[in-house]
Amino acid sequence: MLFEDDYLAVIHKPGGILVSGNHFKTITNALVQNLKRSPLEDTAKPQPVHRLDFATTGILLVGKTSSSIRALNKLFKDRAIKKTYYAVTIGGMKPEGSITTEVDEKPCKSNYKVHQSVTSERFGQLNLVELEPFTGRRHQLRKHLSGIGNPILGDKDYGKESLILNGKGLYLHAYSLKFTHPFTEEELYLKDEFPQNFKKIFDVLL
Repeated sequence: MLFEDDYLAVIHKPGGILVSGNHFKTITNALVQNLKRSPLEDTAKPQPVHRLDFATTGILLVGKTSSSIRALNKLFKDRAIKKTYYAVTIGGMKPEGSITTEVDEKPCKSNYKVHQSVTSERFGQLNLVELEPFTGRRHQLRKHLSGIGNPILGDKDYGKESLILNGKGLYLHAYSLKFTHPFTEEELYLKDEFPQNFKKIFDVLL
């Protein structure tokens, strides 16, 4: 649990668990047991208001009342929530850039900035890359990075077959959310610290 009040919660999602769907083991099903029930009149079953891929770790925003779920969905629709991700990518990269390749024939944009690079005997070079998606297309960041020749480490769908890392998961982490609380008007900047697999590659993390 990273933050919780009567309206919403912000939690850490582990890798290898679905956010929602027709399965018993999902984040959505676990929320009822792990969050405090809202005392407000329109209390509702807690509901994630955005998705993270099955293999992605990191920060997830949850609404706890009907009005909060609607308000948070509107913030996402209006792009009033700033999301920051970090990934470990393979290969040499420019220090920063913007990727605007369409995903599923829809316009989208992702900015990236390389914070650290290390040499790797197997992969040549690994990079710690900060990512800011301006749209929310399915697998957008994974497709964008693969498209410029720098797939995310551990990506079995969009990585290079000879460089697939088995059993270590996907090195993509939803790091932070920044937004104005729709009811208290508090400015929230919440972070979910780097997972251990990132720290094993890079000695110094932000």
